[in-house]
Amino acid sequence: MAGTSEPSMRRGRRPGSGSTRQVILDAARARFASDGFTATTIRRIAADARVDPSQVMQFFCSKDELFAATMAVPASALERFDTAFEGPDERLGERVVRAFLSAWEGPAEESEPLMAMLRGAIVNEQAAIELRAFIQSRLLHGAADDGDAMFRAGLASSMLVGLATSRQIIGVPVLAAADTERIVAAVAPAIQSVLVDSAGTP
Repeated sequence: MAGTSEPSMRRGRRPGSGSTRQVILDAARARFASDGFTATTIRRIAADARVDPSQVMQFFCSKDELFAATMAVPASALERFDTAFEGPDERLGERVVRAFLSAWEGPAEESEPLMAMLRGAIVNEQAAIELRAFIQSRLLHGAADDGDAMFRAGLASSMLVGLATSRQIIGVPVLAAADTERIVAAVAPAIQSVLVDSAGTP
């Protein structure tokens, strides 16, 4: 069991028999999102979940398997991205920026899987695959079925992922300190110009 030498526990509840797997998963998702794949250990996750490390291994055979389970993006986050492409084209850039910020920086159940993917993509191939698949699925939903539209949507996504990385992982001071409305006001026109062509068609 976790003792005084273990990392400080993040959660105050002790899991019951029917909720142990979910508590472990919640603890792992938070750890992977905050610390990344390499720095996170089974012992740290067990300490956060207030269980023995052997219990973690009973549910998940390896750290890789547990990591894969934490990257399931909830339907609510997917809906944020998908609905961003609904509405008038002249506000598309603003809606897309707000959707990215609200998902990556919003409630833990939405942001932690995305942050786990983002942090893990550098060192974990499965995370890189999941992140690419997530971005690609959003592009296919929002972009017209032609090469130019897909290119512009891909470019916009790379800009927004870079923004999330700078604010949440690298912690560029001026970006990390900026409030959402200032970010939207500055970034939305650039995303608008990338996503919408001269004829006003995304």
